[in-house]
Amino acid sequence: MTTTPTPPAPKRNKNKVDKICSFCSKGWKEVGPLVEGRSGVYICKWCVESADEAIFEEEKKKGKTNFLLEKVPTPKEVVEHLDQYIVGQGEAKRSVAVAVVNHYKRLNALQNKMPNSKYKDVEIEKSNILLYGPTGSGKTLLAHTLAKFLNVPFAIGDATTLTEAGYVGEDVENLLLKLLHAADFDLQKAERGILYIDEIDKIGRTSQNTSITRDVSGEGVQQALLKMLEGTEANIPPQGGRKHPEQQYIRLNTTNILFICGGTFVGLDKIVNKRLGQKQIGFGNKTIPIAAEQDNEEWLNYVTTDDIIEFGLIPELIGRLPVLTYCHQLSIDTLSRILTEPRNALVKQYAKLFEMDGVDLVFESEAVIEIAKVAKAKNTGARGLRSVIEALINPLMFELPEMKKGLVTITGQMVLEASKKKEAA
Repeated sequence: MTTTPTPPAPKRNKNKVDKICSFCSKGWKEVGPLVEGRSGVYICKWCVESADEAIFEEEKKKGKTNFLLEKVPTPKEVVEHLDQYIVGQGEAKRSVAVAVVNHYKRLNALQNKMPNSKYKDVEIEKSNILLYGPTGSGKTLLAHTLAKFLNVPFAIGDATTLTEAGYVGEDVENLLLKLLHAADFDLQKAERGILYIDEIDKIGRTSQNTSITRDVSGEGVQQALLKMLEGTEANIPPQGGRKHPEQQYIRLNTTNILFICGGTFVGLDKIVNKRLGQKQIGFGNKTIPIAAEQDNEEWLNYVTTDDIIEFGLIPELIGRLPVLTYCHQLSIDTLSRILTEPRNALVKQYAKLFEMDGVDLVFESEAVIEIAKVAKAKNTGARGLRSVIEALINPLMFELPEMKKGLVTITGQMVLEASKKKEAA
């Protein structure tokens, strides 16, 4: 008698049908790809994120969150590093170096309670920074170089795009989203980063505006920035805010984020000169304008918080930016040094590009001075240097791959001819 063999059991389709998350019991169609562990255990990305948040919150309660740098440098060490990349601006370097070092010493004090200190009950407040000065003077570069030296997350936000809630534009929380991106969405790293808010002067309130329309990019934005600068639990939209109202917000504490605000403040010199420009002599009514006797850059030394408030920033915002410092207009001599001295100087950058094709590029000293003069005339600061060199170098770089190995020398006459040709065009 023959028996019919039992057919083998059908194999389970592990790729799709039977896959469910072992934690939330949702299938792959609902949560997307699943990560497989031992013994047929699966987990979805949402449960991974929830577990990560739970662990972070638990460590935070136990005081294990780490805001510390491995080593907080001294102000002199910070300035010495900045000198390698930024020419001049000694006053700004020293002010910013002291403020940043104090900020990270403050974070150390939060982490290490210092039980033996007689000031153990004293809480150090945060000192945000306001940088002002003409365009192209190195404000953004100063903040970026500083953050790179300290190895902390750094992001640049533009205040001109910000508007009040409910209007077309961006919310202030979008600035924090950029910092979160720079920290690879690591909240712990982001909460000890540096956020540079550029064009802060563009949100000055326009009280003299007679238009019936609201100033949606002025005082309202300043009011929204107040809590963020001081320290608050901000709700950050991971997908960029108003276009995705259904998204789940990320909570980020801004108490330990250092904010550096920068702006050109065009017209601030007139406000300062108006305050200092008249000086009474003797017992009569005779006055002399001392501002006319001063150098064009002298007003930078006399700027006070009252001048910034008269410009259009509200007192509450200025109170949260206690460190006030400035960057000078760059002279022809400083522009010449910028071309050659820093580690990543423009002359060195183009020389490296030529070296890749086996050609040596040399700039004569007269050429460097002429480039600085042309850039100075454009009144765009250090940013104008690259455009001058590009107009000069582009024709040479077009022929560069076919050039034989050798030497290319840039003379002052070549700079003048390239500048006149561009002006004629």
